Amino acid sequence: MTRSRVPETDQGIQGRNAVEIYDQMQRRLRDKGWIETQDITKSGITRGLALEIGPGPGYLGLEWLKNTRGTTLKGLDISADMIAAAERNARAYGLDHRVEYVHSSGAVLPFEDGSFDAVFAASSLHEWSEPKETFHEIWRVLKGGGKLFISDFRRDMIPLLKWLLWFIARPKKIRPGLLTSIHAAYTPHEIRTMIRETELSSCEVTGTLVGLKVIGTKGN
Repeated sequence: MTRSRVPETDQGIQGRNAVEIYDQMQRRLRDKGWIETQDITKSGITRGLALEIGPGPGYLGLEWLKNTRGTTLKGLDISADMIAAAERNARAYGLDHRVEYVHSSGAVLPFEDGSFDAVFAASSLHEWSEPKETFHEIWRVLKGGGKLFISDFRRDMIPLLKWLLWFIARPKKIRPGLLTSIHAAYTPHEIRTMIRETELSSCEVTGTLVGLKVIGTKGN
């Protein structure tokens, strides 16, 4: 079942061709082992019901389900076309009975307080239209003791690394969108400053060569 709660002006990646190109890129990252499934499980997200914000075509969450036991997932995306792709991929994985995709914005999550054992998101933070509100909503829907993992590019990566990412990106049609995403991303310092004004102030923000991570646990 797919529910919708998305402002008409906030529709994400739409259109069959655009979604197919993005799907090809994500599938290639999966096949090369470049998606962050292991980082998510290493952060302690290994059980229960998780929420993935911005799943796109779904590969990260589906790999997480495949590599954990007794887990279930809700994936929330602002693009109805991406949700359709994720649902197709879930059926191909044989995991559609463990995942539900919801059409909504992260700024107003359509879930009750304390609904989830974990929340994770990869490569979507730079697209959140209201990040502070989304951080607040994430904290609200987490259970006490629930885990949080958010990762994304960092805008201030060394230019050589940015152009290396551009060079290896496939299919080549994704390259302009990749650069747009990097230029729209935050720096670790910007995220640290932002979360100080939210309930995530106790979370750890770390930088990598090309990205950043926000990891934390909600107190009981």
